[in-house]
Amino acid sequence: MKIFTSVNDVTSIDEMVQEALMLKKNPYSFSHLGKNKTLGMVFMNPSLRTRLSTQKAGMNLGMNTMVMNMDKEGWALEMNEGVVMNGSTVEHVKDVAAVMSQYCDIIAIRCFAQMQNRDDDYSEKIINQFIKYSTVPIVSMEGSTLHPLQSLADVITIRENWTKKEKPKVVLTWAPHIKPIAQAVANSFSEWMLKADVDFTITHPAGYELSEAFTKGAKTEYNQQKALKDADFVYVKNWSCYNDYAKITCADSSWMLTNDKLKVTNNAKVMHCLPVRRNLELSDEVLDSTNSLILQQANNRLFSAQAVLKKMLESNF
Repeated sequence: MKIFTSVNDVTSIDEMVQEALMLKKNPYSFSHLGKNKTLGMVFMNPSLRTRLSTQKAGMNLGMNTMVMNMDKEGWALEMNEGVVMNGSTVEHVKDVAAVMSQYCDIIAIRCFAQMQNRDDDYSEKIINQFIKYSTVPIVSMEGSTLHPLQSLADVITIRENWTKKEKPKVVLTWAPHIKPIAQAVANSFSEWMLKADVDFTITHPAGYELSEAFTKGAKTEYNQQKALKDADFVYVKNWSCYNDYAKITCADSSWMLTNDKLKVTNNAKVMHCLPVRRNLELSDEVLDSTNSLILQQANNRLFSAQAVLKKMLESNF
């Protein structure tokens, strides 16, 4: 594995999950793999779980880790080709990626959607430019359209909490928010669920349909209670409109998940990637209940990252 940006970069979800679960039991058993290797982490946006989990994952594997908060500590980057750089940008991505490749053995990048132009965001220009001009493996720590490390952690969490033979019913439900949120987590979760052995449904108000590039084959239900019926896992996440890009066309507070709504489920476990706006996206009573898996998900972020980095170290060095 040299690139990790989506589920399509994984040969087998089951193998990655088993790898992560093995590492969870033995987190330091492969510290020799990263000896004298450096993980460079580029952040163009804020982070808590992604930064700490990925940095610790590298350390568990014996890697040195370097963090660059490009939005605060670096020069403004030019992403377009062939431009005259007589504006606000100071350094071109082709130079940055090439230089970082001399210092780092693996580069991990986090770059959110700008939420202004859909074509620009969905082209994943920043990550793809790093892939183009880097000479080392690249890991997405969340791009404009996908968040694969989070989704792998989500699959791990579901597997840990599902021991029955039949497929679990997994529901991704939209939640209200006060500002436009990118579709990356929702897109990514859908993409991974469609390749996992689950019965998957997405529920949201009309107008919040996600891109078919990531949801083709998923069931869609506009009635939240109908979608929740007999669910085993409920993943709560806000996202803004894809078709009417980055717009908020519904702010209906009744979409917030509560214990009362969960009565129609199979005592469903509840998931959220965090950060979460309490009592807006999800009620305190759900987040703090025994059915909440949010902390287990956060913990599994470490082992999803470690499984990916281990694969890269084994296959590239």
